[in-house]
Amino acid sequence: MRKKLVVKVLTGMNDPERTAQAFTVAAAAVASGVEVSLWLTGEASEFALPGKADEFSLPKAAPLPGLIAAILAGGSITLCTQCAQRRGITADQLIPGIIIKGAASFVEEIMEDGVQALVY
Repeated sequence: MRKKLVVKVLTGMNDPERTAQAFTVAAAAVASGVEVSLWLTGEASEFALPGKADEFSLPKAAPLPGLIAAILAGGSITLCTQCAQRRGITADQLIPGIIIKGAASFVEEIMEDGVQALVY
């Protein structure tokens, strides 16, 4: 049976430990061969923009830009439609490979057989 991990991260600079945990778990899952879909929502939305992950810092945590690159290399990253709209973020501003989708797509993903969803 196929296994897929969907990680929804709502935190950003406001909660660095939880934010780092979400990206670290997603990248570790990709590295172990799990299909991964990371969703950026709420405060995490800004990490869809080039350069924003460079501003994130947490002692003894892996650098966020490297985790994002690892997730994109073996999985997917999606920015929530409403979160993007509230922040004035458009598709042409995103890090290449990140897409924008809405809640219906998130629900569709997490309801598939073999999916484990985590929310940070």
